[in-house]
Amino acid sequence: MNKIIVEVGSTSTKIDKFDGENIETLEGKTIFFKKHYNEDGNLRKSDVKDLIDVINKLKDISSDIYVCGTSIFRDLKDIEKSEFLSLFKKETGYDFHIISQEQENELTVYGATRFIDKKACVFIGGGGSTEIAIYDKKTKESINSKIGVMDVMQEFKDLSNDLATTDVEDVKNFIKERLNLPKEKADILILAGGGHEYFARNSGIKYEENTIYKDKSAPIMMDIKTRIKETERYYKEISLDEIRNRVNDPNWWYATRAMCACTLVVAEEIGAKYIIPTNIAMVYGILSKEDKNI
Repeated sequence: MNKIIVEVGSTSTKIDKFDGENIETLEGKTIFFKKHYNEDGNLRKSDVKDLIDVINKLKDISSDIYVCGTSIFRDLKDIEKSEFLSLFKKETGYDFHIISQEQENELTVYGATRFIDKKACVFIGGGGSTEIAIYDKKTKESINSKIGVMDVMQEFKDLSNDLATTDVEDVKNFIKERLNLPKEKADILILAGGGHEYFARNSGIKYEENTIYKDKSAPIMMDIKTRIKETERYYKEISLDEIRNRVNDPNWWYATRAMCACTLVVAEEIGAKYIIPTNIAMVYGILSKEDKNI
């Protein structure tokens, strides 16, 4: 039994396969839904076609496919939303489920906190939205914002250049003025929503083994001083062109400096001592609705 879970965001389309026991992350797809929507004022037809092609190719793996969307899809006008949902169903045979910010927060927090018994903040950053939760055996505070890294990139286009010319503090100040932030504090910041561990391992920033708690989906960490220093280095010294030339998904790296700034804003607001980057997204929460043993 293979079940495929596809999470479609404003930029990243994440794909996971569940065989009844284990979750395997498959190669995803970068589609700039939010960026192109800002430019065109509607969903770009080529982006929708790319997504439909992704889903239809997955039929070679399984006929049991669940597709959901976040961020930009929540903000579509009623007519465009209806047209998109109808076209997607017609071309793939599957429903496209639009997930609310509250649901995205809940489903992602479930996966990120399954093995932690300490108070933590879960940060879910996306292209067009941000969800933050303070967790201490249950969710104590939940905060959502309709701002994501693509909004940051509109203001600071140089962040996608080989080296950034804008100072990270200027980017952080821009984010602070627009992002809803929690009131509670937490020593641990868990980065979720997908791609954070992948970023840490491939960007050249420093990290170490996660010694705070055991979770095979959260194997690495860094202290806050290291993360601040390494973010500065990622802006001014680490070549984004070099990274893009050696990875399979160069487009994915477009807004990574913006995400780094968002991470520091949240970390500093909650007084975090440690940051744990993960690739955890909604898949654990989605599957738990069907199987409580996940």
